[in-house]
Amino acid sequence: MATDSYGQGIVVPALTDAPNISLNATGMDDIVGQTVLRFSSASERNATLVGDQAPVPGQMVYLAAEDRYEGRMSDGTWRSISSGPWVPITFAAGFAAKTGTPSYRVSGDTVELRGTVERSSAAPFDKGASFTIATLPAAVRPAFFRYFPAATGYVSSHIYARIEVGTTGEISVIIPPGTGTATSWLSLDSCRYSLT
Repeated sequence: MATDSYGQGIVVPALTDAPNISLNATGMDDIVGQTVLRFSSASERNATLVGDQAPVPGQMVYLAAEDRYEGRMSDGTWRSISSGPWVPITFAAGFAAKTGTPSYRVSGDTVELRGTVERSSAAPFDKGASFTIATLPAAVRPAFFRYFPAATGYVSSHIYARIEVGTTGEISVIIPPGTGTATSWLSLDSCRYSLT
């Protein structure tokens, strides 16, 4: 037996080895561990990659339910190495999508938001008081509060808002009281934050 010429530790049978199909095929198992492994979900991956098959740094997997690739880091964590799919945001009562299919996605270790939001009634937003438009699932909540300036309506003067994404996943908005005339929409496109 020898190892591969790329230095990856793959066992390669030699012609002089005694016939032993089980022993000679161990290199195939080594190869599988260094390909992109496919799992139905992160839960299945975590249940499968244990013991002798425990994950090692540099290993890559594809997760079907999450529709993304992840790589094993030297610190023992999995990190997304592809952008996941856009997932529609479920809004709190009284709020709805206006344009752009408001959604979130994970790209690497970053969460991105997109789209515009309005009241379900299309009435203007309240100014000077914080209101919650949605709550993100646990997997995409930041480790600490994140704040973003946000574009909103423009009629006779500039209007802006502040978006806050909290550790509980709530997306809260405040439009300062002295920001021109009423506005009835809000953009989430400026919201992008790290999960770490």
